[in-house]
Amino acid sequence: MSKPNKTKDGGGENTEPTVVIVREEPIEMCQLLKFAGLTDSGGEAKQVIAEGKVLFNGVVETQKRKKVRAGDRVTYGDETLIVKVGG
Repeated sequence: MSKPNKTKDGGGENTEPTVVIVREEPIEMCQLLKFAGLTDSGGEAKQVIAEGKVLFNGVVETQKRKKVRAGDRVTYGDETLIVKVGG
């Protein structure tokens, strides 16, 4: 799987969500965090999810392999990702 494209929605504010374009869905939450660059490795992504530091559509999610689909929001720290499917 290739690294997804990331683009900012709107202006350059840190509070704006980042759109992550993936080739196909679903994508596992741990993979999304890694490929979007919010964690340095898949292991780190799994750890922060297990520790309850990640929100899925505004709710704490601890399933590392949670299936994320287009339109879902994943938040870690001060970064929010919105998944979209593209070419």
